[in-house]
Amino acid sequence: MFINFSEIPGNYNLFLDYLYNFENVKEFYPTDFRDKDKYLQKFKKVAESSSGLRAELFSIISAQYNNVSPSGETNKNINLLKNENTLAIVTGQQIGILSGPLYTLYKIITAIKLSKFLSERYDTFNFVPIFWLESDDHDFNEIRSINIINQTNDLVNIFYGDELHEGDNIGSVGLLKVNHSIHEFFSRLDENLRKTEFTSEIIKQLKNFYKEGNSLKEAFKQLIFWLFDYYGLLVFDPQDSKVKNLLKPVFKKEITDFRKHTAKLVNVSATLEEKYHAQVKVKPINLFYSIDGGRFLIEPLENEFGLKRKRKKFTYDELMELIENEPKNFSPNVLLRPICQDTILPTAFYVAGPSEISYFAQVMPLYEFYNIETPFLYPRSSATIVEKNITAILDKYDINITGLFIDQEKVKQKIVESISKTALDQIFNELTAKIDIAFDELKERLFEFDRSISEASLKYKGKVFHYTNELKNKAIESQKRKYESTLRQIDKAIIKIYPDNNLQEREINFIYFANKYGVDILKQIFEELKINKFEHQIISL
Repeated sequence: MFINFSEIPGNYNLFLDYLYNFENVKEFYPTDFRDKDKYLQKFKKVAESSSGLRAELFSIISAQYNNVSPSGETNKNINLLKNENTLAIVTGQQIGILSGPLYTLYKIITAIKLSKFLSERYDTFNFVPIFWLESDDHDFNEIRSINIINQTNDLVNIFYGDELHEGDNIGSVGLLKVNHSIHEFFSRLDENLRKTEFTSEIIKQLKNFYKEGNSLKEAFKQLIFWLFDYYGLLVFDPQDSKVKNLLKPVFKKEITDFRKHTAKLVNVSATLEEKYHAQVKVKPINLFYSIDGGRFLIEPLENEFGLKRKRKKFTYDELMELIENEPKNFSPNVLLRPICQDTILPTAFYVAGPSEISYFAQVMPLYEFYNIETPFLYPRSSATIVEKNITAILDKYDINITGLFIDQEKVKQKIVESISKTALDQIFNELTAKIDIAFDELKERLFEFDRSISEASLKYKGKVFHYTNELKNKAIESQKRKYESTLRQIDKAIIKIYPDNNLQEREINFIYFANKYGVDILKQIFEELKINKFEHQIISL
């Protein structure tokens, strides 16, 4: 089963038009991912433009895999990077604890399956899936927790460490070491997971990754390697000092030409605001500098440069010297990150989520400034996993999943009325209509001898409607109490399908399903997830 994204609340019009009405957005995106006639031309351009970094890229990734024993498929893909006809199918994500929400895994699966699809159809090129670790990000609050559903069917947030307050700056999250707070995290996780035959082994494995002294980046990388090495996924660490050395020209150009870049980005963002929305607020400079344990945005001053929220200033020459000698201390913001990524990697496709597709509309001008070939933006697969017992509830009450996305209370009321044979909406609608007619007649009669009293009848009619509506709400609550067991089943379905009024993939962590069905459930999800429908998929277990 597939659901059009336009039927799901919360999706941006820019994203919807990108999927279904590309003509409306072609001024913001130079390539249409559906235009297969342009694929070969794009592949050749990307291969030619990236040939200069092949040896360095192969050397860097080989070194990053020195301490593990990758699968045959992964080794093959590493070696393919030496070839000039090898292209990358790239995706990436912040390094959320225990992999973050489910959609992170769906992005990876899309990239792997798209690589296989393209390899089978374009035999003059090789395609390898690469996951770009977004470990330079400094938003610790976004990556510190996961959601699972506990034994009592409640959505529970399991968090690691203390929440940061506005203004706190602890630097790039990828460099943070796992500390003693991880024990409390796993204790809470263990308390809230239903005990199954898989629980003990899964917790043990996760603790092996997220252990004191390991960095959050390394823990995340080990977890993704554990889940996807079999499929040949390459996990790439852009914080590597050798990567930062290769990015020195990008960093220098961002400082040197920031006025040109900013003017274009502001112009594109203004056009987006008129027609859709601008996902990212444009900054004068898209570069951060790490110092004194924090990561700070570089800002232009009158004749020099400063750091946001820090009393530190640099001349232009001082910044150029720092980039030349200490590039590891510099990192891109969200708009410059794709440029850094596609400077290093021969990216033919980038697998993106809805928000990424939206902000890429702002990024595109930078590709021209940096003379980099723009990749195709490929929408990641999207899915809700529906367990067997939840399917039984949906079938029993003839519930349409789309209805749960739109108006859960309406769905509940419809079900209660269908089994109670008392349609409260109909009863009170009929009553309201009768009251309306009665007051209209009364108003006409009163008008014959006193116009002011006639007009006053409208006020009393409003009061009657108010008390009638109050009575209706009490009747609905009474009806719900009578059918409490039914409503509990529906609530159970809602929390599993649309937790916290959000898509399951944006809320629930994979461990919830791995704990119930074993880690091998990933293989079923991998097989069933479609990458060419561009609609929200319902996967039944």
